[in-house]
Amino acid sequence: MNLERVDLNLLVYLDVLLREGSVTRAANQLGITQPAMSNGLKRLRDLFNDPLMVRTSEGMTATERALSVQPLVRQILSNIEQVVEPVEQFNAQLSDRMFRIMVSDYAGVTLVPKLVARVRAQAPQVVLDFMTPSDVTYVDVEQGKVDLAINRFDSLPQSFHKRLVWKDGFSVLCHESHPGAQELSLQAYLNAEHVWVSKTGMGVGVGVHPEKDKSVQVGWVDEYLAELGHKRRICMFTRHYQVSALLEENPDLLVTLPTRIAKMQADQAHLVLLSPSFDIPPFELTMAWSPLLQHNPAHRWLRQLVIDVASGSME
Repeated sequence: MNLERVDLNLLVYLDVLLREGSVTRAANQLGITQPAMSNGLKRLRDLFNDPLMVRTSEGMTATERALSVQPLVRQILSNIEQVVEPVEQFNAQLSDRMFRIMVSDYAGVTLVPKLVARVRAQAPQVVLDFMTPSDVTYVDVEQGKVDLAINRFDSLPQSFHKRLVWKDGFSVLCHESHPGAQELSLQAYLNAEHVWVSKTGMGVGVGVHPEKDKSVQVGWVDEYLAELGHKRRICMFTRHYQVSALLEENPDLLVTLPTRIAKMQADQAHLVLLSPSFDIPPFELTMAWSPLLQHNPAHRWLRQLVIDVASGSME
């Protein structure tokens, strides 16, 4: 194929069309008429020799070919944007930009306070809008409506950029009067009653029903226990890491938490921090962002600030 005959605007049409999943919405996004968008789709079908979008009972659905080229098209357009984007400096001291950041409850407790302090020191007029995983979808991140998503991710769309913030392990927290406070053997751990704490991922969370499906493991800790042929007794489920007051009032409970959280909670009187009596592999806190923001000077400043704060907190 002669590339000189390829209209690059068609790639812009395809990128928006696949994001919107609708000819009408894509036309509105691009500021063109629906007939013009329909004509663009026809030319794209000729170019790729594939229907790209087909009408189903659920609306317009992307074909396998369209899905396979989507991240490549997004990367091509991102590279073009980098080439033609004017070189401008980001002045943190003078900027009044708002950054929208999705953070898990874990990141909100461990990372956000220090990040806010650093932003206020370097960019006093910048506004930060912190959102929960339930507030945000992958589409919001992909379209750049959310600047960063900071969480533990099992998987991410191929088009996303990502960077490791830090790794964290697990520790056990209990009241000093708990039978296992002095020496927490595996059997003592299994005999105890536990608080389950977890809230990760994207989208609206669902309730936990462990008794309805005995095969379901409700968290990382339970997954690794199951590999050893064991199961703990969970008497309470919560999505919040602020459990120190709970342990004060219920000294017979154990809670297994990410170590950074556990150390912060252990500062409370009468609480003891212990190592688990079995191996729990560490997990990764990751930040992810849209390719649309990869080369934005303000966004680069924010990403580097997150890494600087994370590195400082590990010292």
